[in-house]
Amino acid sequence: MSAKRITTVGVIFGGRSVEHDVSVVTAHQIMRAFDREQYEVVPIYISRDGRWFSGDPLLDLKNFSDEIVSLSGVRAVILSPGIQHHGLILNPLAGRFSKSEIKRIDVAFPAVHGTHGEDGTLQGLLELADIPYVGCRTLASAVANDKIMTKTVLRQHNIPVVDDFHFSRSEWLENPDSLIEQIVRAVGLPLFVKPSTTGSSIGIGRADNEAMLRASIDIAAHFDRRILVEAAISGHVEINCSVMGHGSQIQASVLEQPISWDEFLTYEEKYLRGSEGMKSAERIIPAPISADLTARIQQLAIDTFRIIDGCGIARIDFLVQPDKGVVYLNEINTMPGSLAFYLWQETGIGMSELVHRLVELARDAYAEKRRTSYDYRTDLINLAQMRGLKGVKGAKSGASAARSTS
Repeated sequence: MSAKRITTVGVIFGGRSVEHDVSVVTAHQIMRAFDREQYEVVPIYISRDGRWFSGDPLLDLKNFSDEIVSLSGVRAVILSPGIQHHGLILNPLAGRFSKSEIKRIDVAFPAVHGTHGEDGTLQGLLELADIPYVGCRTLASAVANDKIMTKTVLRQHNIPVVDDFHFSRSEWLENPDSLIEQIVRAVGLPLFVKPSTTGSSIGIGRADNEAMLRASIDIAAHFDRRILVEAAISGHVEINCSVMGHGSQIQASVLEQPISWDEFLTYEEKYLRGSEGMKSAERIIPAPISADLTARIQQLAIDTFRIIDGCGIARIDFLVQPDKGVVYLNEINTMPGSLAFYLWQETGIGMSELVHRLVELARDAYAEKRRTSYDYRTDLINLAQMRGLKGVKGAKSGASAARSTS
């Protein structure tokens, strides 16, 4: 009996994102979790300036305290969009006395947070390459990564969200005084100002007066071209829930209540408090709320993940007023820090089992994709050759006119 073939997983991390460092930590937690008897792990690092690299030194987090890409054994690579490669081209700019190599990837595991990774762009590349990948597809990633679009979609499905106002950076630069008046009239004070597409609380500020509002918008405008302003909810706590699955098979984790010592949970509180980064952030698990409210939030999380056609894993954050039973969905994280594994541990799913399940979900999603036909043959090209491009256009217009008069 032949031995089972080891699955090659390419873990993609880093990237041109303000959440670059968070991605590096998440990726190393993921890579460390894989059972090496079942998986070969290939680290794929995207530098801050967008260059791609691979090599064994990238497997050691300690190496990232130096200029990692200059270490011996780290090689430049590109992820080929061509389906014939199905993976990495190593040494892509090989010259006369060297050659390129192909490293096949069975499943990609994106661990890039935020821009150029969690926003659908990386997922689009993997779709072109026809490589199975962990996590949400292109559309779900793009919708969830954009806070303005998230709220627009969820309102259509009656998912409760906080009142808001949004605008572009150019609108702010052109007429800030008018925008301040509109914001205060539409939302009121106090409020929160957020870049539409960043995560990890980067660029987010609370404003209790107009001076703070102006300053917070200036900061947010450095991180995004679209800015979201939301009403501040008094007497609330943050409650988070992770979901995992796809389609009708989605399960919710236990709930957590993060503990913030500031007006809101800052980047420092999320990642720099304690000795183990994201895992060590202070939180209460399970969240100290009633069983009925817990079940309601879990169902809202499942419904939301289904609405955006989510796949893989996500952490969905809520603002809750427990004494009133009021719940607002705050945001969706389709690549949560540390994969929110601390929530799944409470149900007996360790990190190794979690990454294994996510790879299996990626394969299931890929199998579903393979059921779709992408090849549709017609005589249009031959017709264009015979009649010329103007003739084909005219024939189409003529056919439309004939249908409209019939």
